[in-house]
Amino acid sequence: MTGIEAVMDYVREHELMLTTAESCTAGAIISLLATVPGCGSHVDAGYVVYSPAAKKRLLGVRQATLERFNLTSEEVVREMALGALRDSEANVVVANTGIAGPEGVDGIPPGTLWFAWGFQIEGRLHLFTELRRFFGDRETIIDTAARYALAQLPSRHRRAVQGEG
Repeated sequence: MTGIEAVMDYVREHELMLTTAESCTAGAIISLLATVPGCGSHVDAGYVVYSPAAKKRLLGVRQATLERFNLTSEEVVREMALGALRDSEANVVVANTGIAGPEGVDGIPPGTLWFAWGFQIEGRLHLFTELRRFFGDRETIIDTAARYALAQLPSRHRRAVQGEG
């Protein structure tokens, strides 16, 4: 069993419905999920919002947030996660924004990503964020970041169930 299959088994076992909001990974997370047969019963949607305009239009990221912070920020990934949950039937979201490379942007080195994991449990939102840096070429960073985002989902969910976040 692959790590992705184990994550989908966890999602099924806990009757979760998942959506993604991806910028830096450009759909790699949802593509990994699609490799697991039967994933459609627990995956609602995958948003790929690469541009600032798409983040605003599809997920409701505020212009003021983009101006005050930057695309690679905790504030932006939080708004992406909230927007994906608001627009879908899901009760779980995995979101990211960052720089895959090969060059850094605005002093932020390549491989820098912000992640968010959000869970709707009994009417309450539990949201976790993390800043992480990955190394390698662009393709390696995207793949590693997508796998990391999914691998963290079970532990973040357990924390949410315990009332954290």
